[in-house]
Amino acid sequence: MNGLHNLLESISKPLMPIAPWLLRLGLGVSFILHGVGKFPLPPERMVTWFESMGYMNPEFITSLVALGEVGAGAGIIFGGLFSGKAGHLITRLSGGAVVVIMIGAILIAHSDWLVNKKLFMSEQIFLFLLGGYFAIKGNN
Repeated sequence: MNGLHNLLESISKPLMPIAPWLLRLGLGVSFILHGVGKFPLPPERMVTWFESMGYMNPEFITSLVALGEVGAGAGIIFGGLFSGKAGHLITRLSGGAVVVIMIGAILIAHSDWLVNKKLFMSEQIFLFLLGGYFAIKGNN
């Protein structure tokens, strides 16, 4: 048991600095791609859907969502490139934006998933949780 622990420790120790980057790049790229997929603005399919649900100013809201996704994804990545308070702040604000966007996505698009296993079998819950992770930890 001790030998296996030591082996795994020797393999993982040099990789420790890149471990947060695995999460950061996965979340950042995913959010950027989700946002860019809604371009050109306003995202017509999303506008029509929001109109059908009675939302006011759907062109503005849906454009804000797309820009927010791109901005939050980029902020998660770029926040890690800056040391000190600036990088920490960019990462935390971007993580918070991910959380807010994902709460909206879950409540609006997937409200039938609340308190059931579908939510925990979806990518949405993991995007939400990763956003929360970066909102809480920042660059720490």
